Amino acid sequence: MTSSEAAAARRFPVGLTAAAVCALAVLVGLGAWQLHRLQWKAALLARIAALQAAPPEPLGPVLRRARDHLDLDFVRVQADCPDIERTPFLKLFSVRDGEAGYRVITACRLQGADFAAILVDRGFVAQEVAGRLTTADAPRLAGPVVGVLRTGDKRNFVTPDNPQGAGVWYWRDVAAMSRALGAGAAPPVFLMLERPAPAGFGPTPAPLPADIPNRHLEYALTWFGLAGAMLAVYAAMLWRRFRT
Repeated sequence: MTSSEAAAARRFPVGLTAAAVCALAVLVGLGAWQLHRLQWKAALLARIAALQAAPPEPLGPVLRRARDHLDLDFVRVQADCPDIERTPFLKLFSVRDGEAGYRVITACRLQGADFAAILVDRGFVAQEVAGRLTTADAPRLAGPVVGVLRTGDKRNFVTPDNPQGAGVWYWRDVAAMSRALGAGAAPPVFLMLERPAPAGFGPTPAPLPADIPNRHLEYALTWFGLAGAMLAVYAAMLWRRFRT
């Protein structure tokens, strides 16, 4: 190797270094984001655990918090909805434990509240037996229903459009569902029914996931590990380059 070739080989790799710095910044940034998500998830799980053990609050006073834009997600409530098994319902496509089916959405009329009604998610029913659902001869409920308020998942770019009529729905559009059910103005939350379960055949109440995973620390360590490995490879490359 000539002296000029050796000098070229030992020249500092500016382009490669810039690429390595950019990649390192991305990997460290992803790790830091996962640590932030870890804190958020831990707080969410603690809140869910506390609310699951809390006694249900009357729905009316809780809904008044919506005027102040307070977070109502996961708040346990009770409400008088004697006719929810006798009123028309919509079918929201869902998958539970790997099984395709529907969430059954109906409306509970409210008296003396800031809203005319609230949408109630009565639970999950499997696709193959959903045709048996009926409101005929359903009994009135003797006591209040208990459930958890949820804001619902937002639509993303792969979510199909909801129907204009009574077809299967694919995302929780409160305003459109309220109109389809003739329920009037409804708050921007769903009452996810906990109890009572239907006396006979009907949807299975499923208000909250049984297990919400929290693997953000694992993800953060993965990103930081990749950043460390890339830095080690880059340092080894520089050492070999200048040693040669």
